[in-house]
Amino acid sequence: MDIVAIEELFEGLGPVTVKRMFGGKGIYHRGLIFALELRDTLMLKADAVSGPQFAAAGAEQWSYEGKKGKPVLMPYWTVPEEALDDLDEMTKWARLAYEAAVRSQAE
Repeated sequence: MDIVAIEELFEGLGPVTVKRMFGGKGIYHRGLIFALELRDTLMLKADAVSGPQFAAAGAEQWSYEGKKGKPVLMPYWTVPEEALDDLDEMTKWARLAYEAAVRSQAE
């Protein structure tokens, strides 16, 4: 996904900044990272407050294999399917992701 497409996808949230990182892109709003694009997959930040909503919507949590083969769960989830085709839905999920980013700064 190119930068213009990402900006359009999140325009309901407000201006975003896209930075290349980890072979993908970090997506920031008001200086906080709230989304990633990695290997052509868009992921939104979630936490203990919003993670259950992502799970209920069928999103999958990003994980990788850590030491001794144990999965390491990351605080990013795939975008719920309905949000990819509906900008109002995307804005709802993007707000949840940004709120998780704000909460993570307070910790």
